[in-house]
Order: sequence, then C-alpha cells, then structure tokens
Amino acid sequence: MYRKLIIFVAILALASMACGFNINVPEQVQPGPEVTEDILIPYPKEEDSSLTLSFGAGELSLAPGADDMVDGTATYNYEQVKPVIVTDGGNVNIKMGETNLNFLPSYNDLKNEWDLKLGNQPIDLTIESGAYTGDFEFGGLALTNLTIKDGAAEVELSFSEPIQSEMSIFSYATGASNVSLKGLANANFSIFDFSAGAGDYTLDFSGDLQRDASIKVKAGLSNIIIIVPEGVDAIVTVESGVSNISTGSGWSRSGDVYRQKGEGPTLTFVVEIGAGNLTLTR
Repeated sequence: MYRKLIIFVAILALASMACGFNINVPEQVQPGPEVTEDILIPYPKEEDSSLTLSFGAGELSLAPGADDMVDGTATYNYEQVKPVIVTDGGNVNIKMGETNLNFLPSYNDLKNEWDLKLGNQPIDLTIESGAYTGDFEFGGLALTNLTIKDGAAEVELSFSEPIQSEMSIFSYATGASNVSLKGLANANFSIFDFSAGAGDYTLDFSGDLQRDASIKVKAGLSNIIIIVPEGVDAIVTVESGVSNISTGSGWSRSGDVYRQKGEGPTLTFVVEIGAGNLTLTR
C-alpha cells in the first residue's frame, strides 16, 4: 500500500509538470529521538473559556486532576507533530504542529502520545482527531458543551461520576470506529447527538440521571448497543429499517417505538440506522 502511495504521488508530480503546474510532493522523513515535553496551560482570564484539542494519529489520554486548565505531557518522535498552543482570548487550541501535510511520516514508527489532565472549571471542550486511540475520563469535570469529531478510532470514554455543571449539547461524530461510551447519565446533557459510520458502538446510560434528555443516534452499517439501567424511563423510536433489533427484559414494543417504563427523568431516543444490529438492554 505504501509503494502504491509513492507511485501515485510520483504520477501526480509528473503529470503536473507536463501540464505546466507545480505540485508539492510530501517529503518522506524518518523518526527522530523520542521527546517528552510538559504542557501546562493556565485558565484564561475571560469568564467563558473553551479548549480545542486538534489531534492526528496516535494515542490521546484525558482525565481530571489538573489545577490549571491543562497539565500533562506530549511524547513524540517527529518534530513536525510537536504540539503547538494557540490562545485567542478565552479560546485555547492545542494542535499538532504540522497541518499542511508537507511531510510524510513512516506511520509504523510514528509515536505521538498526549497524556493530559484537565481542570474542573467550566469549559467547552472540543476534540478533533483522525485515526487514533482515545482513553477519556470526564467524570467530575465541568463541561458546558462537549464536541468530538474523529475518523477511524478506538475510543473508551467514561463519566465515572456526575459532572459539576449542566452540559447543553454533547455531539459525537465518528467514522468507521469502535467506540464505548459509559456513564452517560452522569454527563448531565440536554441533547446528545451521536453519528457514526460502520463500526461497533456501545452507549451506556448508567449513572445519575438528573433531568430529561433527548438523544439522536444516526449510523451506517454498524452494531449498536444501547444500555439503559433498570428503573430509568426511556422511549426509543426507530425511524429506519434495521436488519435486526433485539431487546432485553423490561422493554415493550408498539410499532417502531420501544419503551422501558421507569420513574424520574426520561431519556427520549430517535435512532436511524441504515443497516446492522440494534440492541436495547439494561
């Protein structure tokens, strides 16, 4: 596959020269020494603040525990992916240094790991990533909005305890991935919008549900497991044909609507899946 990529780039280069155009061919570079550097970002002075993590390939770990907005380390072996911090008022962006794709790393040798602790003051958090492995613990944080956009990913995300704020919107858009979201009731969101391509997805709504919430799930060919604990009131409307829908005990069906009766706040789902399997359980 790698040889095909080089040949393809070479063909593009030759074709461009023949047509009188220039093309910037990515430079093939080799890994350098492994470097670990500290990342320490204090909270902005502005009352409303946001944090964006623009990550590419590699491993990204996030957890609570910082006294500042961010406290952690980045380990890498290509100078081109050294993280860069950009601050604009209350908006902070940590991003990979090379964004114009003018170098071609040897991906088998690429090391790019961010291990970051987040503080507990209210923030909007955005994560933008490519093909990567993510390990996220957000329990106890104060997230006012959470947005995650990634490509082919392996992600384990958990809210092991309730967050310290009301979250307005939790939006997660992913490609062909394997994603597990646990303790979602502890996220205390009003709206959860989950969209995905082919893959395996577990959405676990365990935790302390404090208010009504609306959930939209849209996916392609995939396997989706939705876990709603016993005693939690939930309504699931399936809007498109699914090859297989299975339910555990406690769920009833009326047409395209599935119901688990409970007390307290209600989880209202709209699920749209092109094909695949949907499991409702507790």
